Amino acid sequence: MIEKNRQNLSWLLLFCAWIIAVIAMLGSLFFGEVMAFLPCNLCWYQRIIMYPLVIIFFIGMTPFNKDVLRYSTPFVILGWLFSLYHNLLQYEIIPESASPCVQGVPCSAKYIEIFGFITIPMLAFLAFTIIGLLLYMIKKRQ
Repeated sequence: MIEKNRQNLSWLLLFCAWIIAVIAMLGSLFFGEVMAFLPCNLCWYQRIIMYPLVIIFFIGMTPFNKDVLRYSTPFVILGWLFSLYHNLLQYEIIPESASPCVQGVPCSAKYIEIFGFITIPMLAFLAFTIIGLLLYMIKKRQ
């Protein structure tokens, strides 16, 4: 009974991570396709990392498979590092000269700025952080 409850809670946490990944994917598609915001290089990298998580989490939920942690954790860590670097560039902690965006849209471009600090890279950073915390909670339950 306890094992079943533990697995149900792990499934629920994974479902929450999947929902966040889906929202992040749909949000990036909305900004790119509907709002016509051109993504910079770092935005592309974060998209490339986030989109497979939607599929990995979905497969891991049906039925719950604890190996989903092994496959998704490298994506989450890499995405978190890219989004951290992108935020440091946007908030001018790292100089623009250290940016990989040499052509097209600069990595420091702020298409939206809610409450004076929430930008698209900050949304990605929050998504990767929350997903990482949810995966950590699943790991602690195993």
